[in-house]
Amino acid sequence: MIIVIEGIDGSGKSTQLSLLKQRLNADGIEFHALDFPRYDRPGGQLAKMYLQGVFGKKPNDVNPYAASSFYAVDRISSFLEDWRDIYKQGKLIISDRYTTSNATHNGSKFPPEERAAFFDWLFTFEYGYLGLPKPDMTILLDMPVDSVQELLSNRIGGKDIHERDTAYLRLCRESALQAAELYDWRVVMCAGNDGQPRAVTDIGDEIYGIISEVIC
Repeated sequence: MIIVIEGIDGSGKSTQLSLLKQRLNADGIEFHALDFPRYDRPGGQLAKMYLQGVFGKKPNDVNPYAASSFYAVDRISSFLEDWRDIYKQGKLIISDRYTTSNATHNGSKFPPEERAAFFDWLFTFEYGYLGLPKPDMTILLDMPVDSVQELLSNRIGGKDIHERDTAYLRLCRESALQAAELYDWRVVMCAGNDGQPRAVTDIGDEIYGIISEVIC
C-alpha cells in the first residue's frame, strides 16, 4: 500500500511526514518512507538542475512534459533501485510527494480546461508505460499561498524557481485541487477561515485519522 502526502511548496509535507512516522512507530506499524525528489542521487539530478534554474529562470521555461519526465526518471530509478521488493511484499509505504507532484506543479502550466488531458497523459506515462505503482491514497495538504510564502521566507537555503514565483504557486494550488476532485484525493485544510495556519499537531491528528481508515 502506498500513501502519498502531497501539497504545494511550503505546505508542511515534510513536517507532517515526520509526525506520521513518529505515530506509526509508536503504534508498532511497520512502514517504508520515501521522499522525492532525491537531489542527492543520480536519478534526481535533472530535477535539481531544473529547480536551480539551469534550464531557465522561470517554471514555464521548460514545457510540462519535459519537466515531468525529469521527476519521473527520479521516481522510476528509486523504485527499481530501492523499494520494488518492499512494495511487492505488501508493506506500507508512505511518500513525501510522488507522481501527484507532477500533476500539481506541471499541471499548473495548462489552463484549467486542458489539465484533465494532461493528468491522463501523466498517469498513463508513469503508472502505465514506466510501471510505477499507483498510490492507494493521496492526502493533499491545502495551504493558502500567502501563508505558504510567509513560511518559505524563513526557509534556510533560499527559494528555488518554483518557490520564488507566487503566481505560479497559486496556479499549482488550483491544479492540485482540480486533480484532487478528479481523482478522489483526501484534502486536509491547513489554515482556518482567517487564513492562519492550523496547529501542526491538529493537522497531524487529522492525517492519522484518515490513514487509520485503511491501515487499521
